[in-house]
Amino acid sequence: MRDWAGGLPTDVLLSIFHRLDHADVLVSADRVCRAWRRAARDETSLWRRITLRWHERFTGVNRLAMAAAAVRRSAGQCEAFCGEYAADDDFLFFLGEQAPCLKSLRLISCCDVTTEGLEEAVKDFPLLEELELSLCNNVRGGHVYKIVANACPQLKRFRLSKELFDYRDRFMNKEARGIANMHDLRSLQLFSIALTNGGLATILDNCPKLESLDIRHCFDIKMDKILLNKCSRIKTLRLPGDPTDDYDLQVYKPIRARANSSSTQLSRFWYQVSDSDWDSESDGTEDSDF
Repeated sequence: MRDWAGGLPTDVLLSIFHRLDHADVLVSADRVCRAWRRAARDETSLWRRITLRWHERFTGVNRLAMAAAAVRRSAGQCEAFCGEYAADDDFLFFLGEQAPCLKSLRLISCCDVTTEGLEEAVKDFPLLEELELSLCNNVRGGHVYKIVANACPQLKRFRLSKELFDYRDRFMNKEARGIANMHDLRSLQLFSIALTNGGLATILDNCPKLESLDIRHCFDIKMDKILLNKCSRIKTLRLPGDPTDDYDLQVYKPIRARANSSSTQLSRFWYQVSDSDWDSESDGTEDSDF
């Protein structure tokens, strides 16, 4: 194989790689030539902040193996990990061992991450400042968020997004009671969560440093004078019915179905969230050994 890029300085190669998705680097970039391979595998700075978002071109690629390979290449220096369909409980335990300096953990559509797994794994992330759980349907209940709060006292940004809003949800405010223990929060985003005025008030009363609050699609909240007064200190506030055109996960217009009875009118809101657009158009490689 001709080492046609061998004359390029390492910083130039890294600048190129930083413009690619980490998944593209893993399955393609380090196969171009020896210089690219050395930079992709040996430069730990490239893997300090890892982002593995999903695209159909990666169909057939072992996503968990890809995520583990990326973390190994960081050589203990990983500070941020964002994975879509790229984590389960065992991976979180592995991440805790390999990334002691982790400050940001974003999990999107990681349905193999469970409540019990997260409760145990998060204890290995004491420096965590940011946590996202979007469309992770097997993380349930409020107690897990209390454990997160106790294990991660420096947590400043928390995001929780769900696929389905149903006003008939009987388990109102279960997440709110746990989130209220995150006393150092500056930014909180709750999307399509079963949250009432009382639950939101509990969060606001216990998170005095909160500066940004996004409660879009939390349709059980009715902003009254009490809540508006509590929210007056919030610098950036997004309300349940606010537009979602700037939401970074694609949101389809809610579909509302009605069922009438003699005593009540039932409503159900359903929407789908999919991943954002991809910039790269290169073909994936399915037989990568990372």
